[in-house]
Amino acid sequence: MGKITILGLGPGEYSLISQGVLDKLKSSSNIYFRTEKHPVVEILREEIEFSSLDYFYDDEEDFESVYQNISNYIINLAKDKDIVYAVPGHPRVAEKTVSIICDLSEKEGIEIETIPSMSFVDAMFDYLEVDPANGFKLLDAFEIENSYIDTNTSMIITQVYDEFIASNIKLKLMEYYDYDHKVCIVNGAGVKNLESKVYVPLYELDRKENRFDYLTSLYIPKSINKKYTEVYDLEKIIETLRDENGCEWDKKQTHKSLKKNIIEEAYELCSAIDNDDIDEMIEELGDILLQVVFHSQIGKESGYFDLKEVVSGICNKLINRHPHVFKNVDIDMDKFEEVWEDIKKKEKNEEYIYESLERIPKYLPALIKSSKIQKKAGLVGFDWDNINDITKKIEEEYKELLDECQVGNIKYIEEELGDLLFSVVNLARFLKVDPEEALNLTNKKFVNRFKFMEEKASSMGVDFKSLPLNKMDELWEMAKKNNIK
Repeated sequence: MGKITILGLGPGEYSLISQGVLDKLKSSSNIYFRTEKHPVVEILREEIEFSSLDYFYDDEEDFESVYQNISNYIINLAKDKDIVYAVPGHPRVAEKTVSIICDLSEKEGIEIETIPSMSFVDAMFDYLEVDPANGFKLLDAFEIENSYIDTNTSMIITQVYDEFIASNIKLKLMEYYDYDHKVCIVNGAGVKNLESKVYVPLYELDRKENRFDYLTSLYIPKSINKKYTEVYDLEKIIETLRDENGCEWDKKQTHKSLKKNIIEEAYELCSAIDNDDIDEMIEELGDILLQVVFHSQIGKESGYFDLKEVVSGICNKLINRHPHVFKNVDIDMDKFEEVWEDIKKKEKNEEYIYESLERIPKYLPALIKSSKIQKKAGLVGFDWDNINDITKKIEEEYKELLDECQVGNIKYIEEELGDLLFSVVNLARFLKVDPEEALNLTNKKFVNRFKFMEEKASSMGVDFKSLPLNKMDELWEMAKKNNIK
């Protein structure tokens, strides 16, 4: 088994290559450069023999595959002999292949040694005359889409090879920064005869006159105009509201005092969805998110849980309950609900079916709760086979209700009415109709028809409340004929 020595070639100036790297290059064989596209290569070519791995870039369509294939290649070579692998800059700074090689070498039992030179980050800060001690974040242009953008600190974005990449970066950053926020395009940092920098407004970043190549990086100074776009921002606001100098109302809230709010906000979101009001949906989703973060902050203060645990819990739950997506498990999608319920039972350590019925929240509206109870029972086969059996059951429960009404037994009237409603919910479920939605539609229709009746009476110069029932019925029929819904 061989050894891999990983060398850093510095930012591009020959004088910035460390003596340790130069000594190793001049005393070694089996030398491989990740790329020849580096300013020092022409000088080094006169002193050493090496093989370039640039041809890997021609064989793949994306950099991720290129880096993986180069890393596999180096690891395979090192199984038989000692290898020297050289990369631009510092081997431990923004060098993806080094990370992959180190991971693979640990699995294969291959020894790794790194000999660094100055990184391009050091060269950039020197060229920009900026002190990195004030804080900065280093991002790869190809990973920016899924990266957290912190406008409170400066940022360096590497591998800005062309206008297309610059355009993608611009679109991403404009979600967080003002359109005219100044950004710096830096070329050849650390290479005296190639160095250039130009500050441009963010919206001009991808202009054709701007220069982009394999030595281009971006420097994004921190913003003085804060944009609130992350859940982290909301966390800090709630934390501030509840700290010593915060809001007295927010400080005294508890899980119990906020309990009703989440229900109200959920119904307001449902209303926004029904109204197809996008702006209202955004607002109401924000209100629901506020409740989640608020409860998480209270949990954090009490030491029981925080938002990270909430997020971790739901992520793990979703992954566990979708084994066909995340674990390559074959599932009959026609029986997905049964699989879902089985997974939930295992998570809850439930042995009996009734435990899952008892788990249904008592605060759910009765129609929704009835539907859930019946659905869970149906998953194990306790269900009606056809609609005729259900309608017979409804007729049976209706007759029993009438019988109790004739007797005038209030206790049994309530019980039989509940049985009748439960049977109607069963019919709705069999017909694949949401009983809550169906009843809400009827409620809305009744209100609109009642409004029509009152307005019609008013236009006739009649006091609606003084109308006899038969006249009200005539107005109701008129509303129906006019298809008021």
